[in-house]
Amino acid sequence: MRIKHTFRLPPALGARLAEYALRRRLSQALVVEAALESFLSPDGAEQLEAALSRRLDRLSRQADRIEQVAGIILEALGLFVRFWLANTLALPEAALPAQQAKGRERYENFLSALGRRLAKGASLSRDIEAGGGEAAPDDQA
Repeated sequence: MRIKHTFRLPPALGARLAEYALRRRLSQALVVEAALESFLSPDGAEQLEAALSRRLDRLSRQADRIEQVAGIILEALGLFVRFWLANTLALPEAALPAQQAKGRERYENFLSALGRRLAKGASLSRDIEAGGGEAAPDDQA
């Protein structure tokens, strides 16, 4: 058995109720009933807190993984720059155009290899986690 109630809502809230019910293909009475049930439920706050806690835990784990990957990226970049600076010799003026052309060619090869790795879903962090780190034959630039 149901008891009839009459409520007066502000026009803006009434419009939001009508729009929500229409969008969800529910009656306005059913939407109001569910909202009141949720509002008056004694464990509603506990359920919301538990849901928020689970969400925050998941976000915290994701942030930890991002921090770990960022650390790997920073170390890899720093190591590369250190080796590159230590092992790159200054070139005579006459050799610069040929070396610049070779550099552009190597850069294009690098971009191609990177595109292939990304298309396969490969990543440096997964290679490191797997204990590998050797590039696959098609990854060679």
